[in-house]
Amino acid sequence: MSYRSGFELLGLPFVHVATSTVENGVWKRGIARGWIAVGDIAFGVLFSAGGLAFGGIAFGGLSLGVITLGGLALGGYALGGLAVGYLATGGLAIGLQGAVGGAAIAKEFALGGLAIAEHANDGAAEAFFSEGAAGMGRTIMDHSEWFVLLAFLPLLALLALPGRWKKHRSPGADAPR
Repeated sequence: MSYRSGFELLGLPFVHVATSTVENGVWKRGIARGWIAVGDIAFGVLFSAGGLAFGGIAFGGLSLGVITLGGLALGGYALGGLAVGYLATGGLAIGLQGAVGGAAIAKEFALGGLAIAEHANDGAAEAFFSEGAAGMGRTIMDHSEWFVLLAFLPLLALLALPGRWKKHRSPGADAPR
């Protein structure tokens, strides 16, 4: 199934949703490309959600972008099971500037069960993670159970588009067997 908005900007649709389909007996991945992209593989300039998500704000199993959330998150601000970025928050967080997590490794500031950094689990690290964008990582870790709800964002995006789906059927799919 696929949805592609009629509005385009710089040659990309504003919204593109693509899910996997079976065409001629062959399974094909849904690859979405747009400003907002949702699919098995999603390339979104502003937002992307999918198994593999690439874009400004990326949400997926593997996510790569400026702000990322995923099982493996790589980006400027990364949140995930394994998070790698300038600021990282996760089970294993590896950050250039700072990291918060079960195991936190960073150059300058780290908070966590195992913290490795110039300032690890000390007052400077506490101060760094109590303000600004870095403070968001601490807040996320303190309230991480609520972020399970983010898993439902792609589903809500799909439900917001009823009646606008183009069904791709293989020839003879409706023929009786």
